[in-house]
Amino acid sequence: MASAQVTGTTAQRPRAHGGASTHGRARDWAEIQERMLVPLYQAVYERLEVGSATSLLGLGCRSGLSLLLAAERGAEVAGLEPDTELRELAQGRHLRVSGPGHHDRPSGPFPRTAQSLVTLFELWQAPFLRQSGASRPSGEPGRPTPAQSVARAAGLTLPGGHVVLAGWGPPERCESAAVLDVARRRAARTPGCDPFALSTPGALETLLTGAGLRPAGSGRVNCPFAYPDLESAVRGMLSTGLYEAAIEDSGAALVEKELEEALHPFVQRDASVRMANLFRYVIAEKLR
Repeated sequence: MASAQVTGTTAQRPRAHGGASTHGRARDWAEIQERMLVPLYQAVYERLEVGSATSLLGLGCRSGLSLLLAAERGAEVAGLEPDTELRELAQGRHLRVSGPGHHDRPSGPFPRTAQSLVTLFELWQAPFLRQSGASRPSGEPGRPTPAQSVARAAGLTLPGGHVVLAGWGPPERCESAAVLDVARRRAARTPGCDPFALSTPGALETLLTGAGLRPAGSGRVNCPFAYPDLESAVRGMLSTGLYEAAIEDSGAALVEKELEEALHPFVQRDASVRMANLFRYVIAEKLR
């Protein structure tokens, strides 16, 4: 089995070229940004005592680090990831990660049709498979709402199993909020994702109860974003996917320039970049 520790090293060796292409941003996610969420993944797995009795499905698992960490605890893991480049990176880690399949069901070598634990660690991105027959948000064909994504997760969970939602904490507790605001300001014509849309009290719980799930606990986790230098910080933030609408509307050069400016207050004396952030997760149980 591949080790999850491989992800945290590449960011120490910035490449000379930038990550402007979609493929470059996918690799930047795997090599730079993904490890920032390790405290969140580990807190959830410890809370739920994830181990050999766990079958875990990660919706929107991206390049798969969350799955690797669960597998190292003995869990049987699989993932769904619609982005081709991210999915290929996860498969390169010898993980069972599939894209959209026939009738919106998982395709590929999945161990079970339902799992004891389904995670949505990046619900603010909402890149997950839509339910068959579900209505689509106006102007965004094929892109599910958070409620549709949670309903999809509930449908893939065994009775007695759990669904986990996670997202950013309040913007005043996240230093990255000022940096993420570049995405909002520069997406003039195309509404971008608001990463704090679900950070208000009770928002995640409402989504879970709306899908027929019973909230069964929550927690807050400090996830500092730390980079060896400004270039890595820019590439890491761009790899989140939250700046795509801004780049489409305002151009990559302008977005990267304003992103650098927004990051400057967080540059340390040794030229590294560090931002303190708080993330929140909610656990819910599927009763039947």
